[in-house]
Amino acid sequence: MAYEILQGLKTLHANKIIHRDIKSANIFFVNGIAKLGDLNVSKVAEQGMCETQTGTPYYTSPEIWKGKKYGNKCDIWSLGVLLYEMCCLKMPFVARDFPTLYRKVIDGTYDDIPKRYSD
Repeated sequence: MAYEILQGLKTLHANKIIHRDIKSANIFFVNGIAKLGDLNVSKVAEQGMCETQTGTPYYTSPEIWKGKKYGNKCDIWSLGVLLYEMCCLKMPFVARDFPTLYRKVIDGTYDDIPKRYSD
């Protein structure tokens, strides 16, 4: 599944499109193949970078949280959050409010992946 999502991102990024909302609710299975969906907040990165904040907060990359310019890497961050969620059956960054969530994402504070997975 991760490979299929990465292939989808590779295609989008090759066309200068940043998805900006990679999350479990936007992964669809068609004939057993994972497909990226919901491109409603995607953006064409004319110069390779974007500035607008969008997406789902729990999957949002640090540079977007900080209000900085961002590129394709924000989708890779979100995919990492999604893979963590699949392995741990919980989100890596959880908080009761946006300021606390912001701090956890910026600091990279999250629990280790369970020991049942090899290094």
